[in-house]
Amino acid sequence: MFDLVHLWVIRQLTLGEFSSRRAVVSKAALMAAKIAVFAYLLNIVGHLILVALGLLPYPLGPALVVATMLTPPVSFIVAVIAYSVVGLAIYDLGMSRQRFEMLSRTDMLSGLMNRRAFLDTFEQVRGPVALIVLDIDRFKSINDTLGHKAGDDVIVRVAQSLTHALGEGATAARIGGEEFAVLLAGPRAESASDLAEAIRHAVEDMGFEVAGRRISVTVSAGVSEGVSELGFSELFSSADRALYIAKAGGRNRIVHAKHLADASPDASYPTVSHAETIPSRLTA
Repeated sequence: MFDLVHLWVIRQLTLGEFSSRRAVVSKAALMAAKIAVFAYLLNIVGHLILVALGLLPYPLGPALVVATMLTPPVSFIVAVIAYSVVGLAIYDLGMSRQRFEMLSRTDMLSGLMNRRAFLDTFEQVRGPVALIVLDIDRFKSINDTLGHKAGDDVIVRVAQSLTHALGEGATAARIGGEEFAVLLAGPRAESASDLAEAIRHAVEDMGFEVAGRRISVTVSAGVSEGVSELGFSELFSSADRALYIAKAGGRNRIVHAKHLADASPDASYPTVSHAETIPSRLTA
């Protein structure tokens, strides 16, 4: 019996987590109402015990009237204040923890996931997956010629184009300086090459202007497919090699890892798509 009462009390006193400040107040009011009823019953029982022992110094009737008028409202107000203070502290702590968790998993410049969050997401996926690894072409030239502010702006714009091209059901991250990755799971994994091509077009068409000077920004990408059970390292290695071939083959193109099985680094590699040879984008 004691254990049951103990568990009941613990459940009543446990506030848990809250989704909003209104939820805190609602929970505090409910808990305060229970405490007010409990305090009132204890008061009544205490008076009856004093009557039975002949220790009550005044008539029982008036005493019960006073107990009824004072005990419930006083205990309710005190309990609401106490639970609200504690509940709001728990809510604020939870919100701070969520913000910290979000910041620890977000790349602050691009607004996309960072590498850590991307790896965690991959670990939760099962079955068919596809990995797209993208790299901004000639990014060092952009930084060296136009400055790091322009380079940061390019990263932000590419991240925006990436997000718009992806839509629902895909996970994107900035995993390095100018390198991005996209994870596709389930049925969407089959459309990885088409999605990579859509991203390439979106970046190529976005246009970019720095100090009144319009420049062209493009990306190259490597694509690999498999199952999540192969592990991130193997899929990433295949996509990264395909990306290297896309860069070596002229940039602004997509290469699928399945085309590399019998290829060598200095051979002519088939690609899903590619643009015409691109002159230096930073010359006047």
